[in-house]
Amino acid sequence: MRKYFITGLLILVPLAITAWVLNLVISTMDQSLLFVPERWQPRTFIGFDIPGLGTLLTIVIVFLTGLLTNNLVGNYVVKLWEKLLTRIPVVSSLYSSVKQVSDTLFSSSGNAFRKAVLIPYPHQNSWTIAFLTGAPGGDVKNHLVGDYVSVYVPTTPNPTSGFFLMMAKQDVVELDMSVDAALKYIVSMGVVAPEDAPKAIVEASKIN
Repeated sequence: MRKYFITGLLILVPLAITAWVLNLVISTMDQSLLFVPERWQPRTFIGFDIPGLGTLLTIVIVFLTGLLTNNLVGNYVVKLWEKLLTRIPVVSSLYSSVKQVSDTLFSSSGNAFRKAVLIPYPHQNSWTIAFLTGAPGGDVKNHLVGDYVSVYVPTTPNPTSGFFLMMAKQDVVELDMSVDAALKYIVSMGVVAPEDAPKAIVEASKIN
């Protein structure tokens, strides 16, 4: 009985979690229908909402926004809009911070999560996987002696929260592992191990 029960869990739990995440994402994106006038919404014509219709509307809006702003006139309008936002107190600092993060994450030339690395954390005798995000900048680097790198340490099983650390480059070991494989390893709490790297690479050298 125990064997069959565990087998059932192994099959149903991933399906249930996948369905839950998809339902959460679709339900959130469906909220875009709230911006559509009541007389144009599905419930007005057929008497009930259509799940996923708001998601399609959101995708269309995102696509059209990219299409319209990917030209000289669109860029000019966006710059005017951003210039207006930067003149509003509180909004300016919040918008600029969010935009810098989104530009780094979604830009094809961005440097977010460039490499998976191994670092000693939370103490010297314990190791965890982190992601290289860049190097300390601004006045921060003036107070750090030696070469340092910036890393993001995600939490398990939710990698969207974590810790930002600046560590000595000599203490950071570059892994022969893709960012996707490292994320799977973290989310699965070490259950889904990545494929073994060649022995020569396993003996990882420090970040150059």
